[in-house]
Amino acid sequence: MTDQRVERLAKLLVGYSLNLQEGQVVNISAPVIAEPLVVELVRAALAAGAVPRIRLAVESADHAFLSRASEEQLRWVSPLVTREAETLDARISVIASWNTRELSDVDPSRMAARSDAAGPALQTIMERAARGEINWCVTAFPCNALAQDADMSLADYEDFVYRAGWMHLADPVAAWRSFADKLNQIAVRLSDVKTLRMVAEDTDLTLGVAGREWKGSYGTHNFPDGEVFTGPVEGETSGDVRFTFPAIYSGREVEDVRLRFEGGRVVKSEAVAGGDLLAQMLAMDDGASVLGEFAVGTNYGIERFTKQILFDEKIGGTVHMAVGAGYPETGSVNRSALHWDMVCDMRGGGEIYADGELIYSAGRFLPEFAPDLSPPDA
Repeated sequence: MTDQRVERLAKLLVGYSLNLQEGQVVNISAPVIAEPLVVELVRAALAAGAVPRIRLAVESADHAFLSRASEEQLRWVSPLVTREAETLDARISVIASWNTRELSDVDPSRMAARSDAAGPALQTIMERAARGEINWCVTAFPCNALAQDADMSLADYEDFVYRAGWMHLADPVAAWRSFADKLNQIAVRLSDVKTLRMVAEDTDLTLGVAGREWKGSYGTHNFPDGEVFTGPVEGETSGDVRFTFPAIYSGREVEDVRLRFEGGRVVKSEAVAGGDLLAQMLAMDDGASVLGEFAVGTNYGIERFTKQILFDEKIGGTVHMAVGAGYPETGSVNRSALHWDMVCDMRGGGEIYADGELIYSAGRFLPEFAPDLSPPDA
């Protein structure tokens, strides 16, 4: 019997996150291990009158490809992928895994080559999304591998996942819509800011954000969700940042990442472990070492680090930044095949200043700056 929370999640993704309409074509990409959610997504999409197309990944196929493909094979992009990026109405990507460490022995340069080749299709999707031509959403299906990474039993991890999306509430859609109003208020307050300064342990970073759009993120592109974000002015990031939690790329962990920015670009990178991977990714292309996103995590129903960025970047009381591609809807013009999110915990006394005024302290926006963002069941 299918977990009723899976059915509720599928209906929410189709009806709220993507707002699928009759005749729209939606691509559903997922590992086979997420079959229960895929089946419910197909049912929900059909009920909405949409046309679901399924792309399933099988265990170990990605490792086989990345470890054995020639350079030409690594960089080959199917014309079908390009065509889908240009024409699809909607995309749902489901995160799940048999083994999150499967690619640990793969040369990072090979992963970078494949990502670089996929860059144009990714950019097409981001630009079409900014114009409202395609809706997309990324979600997760609870499985043993993700539970193990989070140091939880599968049952506890299932509860964590569904509670993070407020699926335990009688009307989760109403809760997300109310939350959206609050995040949009914060985005409006931030829209007039010219300079942000972030201060935390081993961190003093200044970003130019004048003229950039701030966006609230409330379940339409990620689910679960909870953040406000923008794309910093490309040449105006300077200073140092130390990321609290490991930065994870294709299952590989880079520990204690420290970056120094000058003139908007990373000029020095360090890590206790995984420094070679970090350096290779930052050198992937001309835009990879530029900050493409700055965001504040606002989902206070997510309290712990789980090694899954979909949840970790939303932790209430954190800031995350992505090196590489920025979102065009924020005004960002940075282009890259890389978009790598890294998370800094601000709950121990971190501060954010907007044009010199303190607006955020110890993991919370000040009450006079923003509405209360406590979970709807708090």
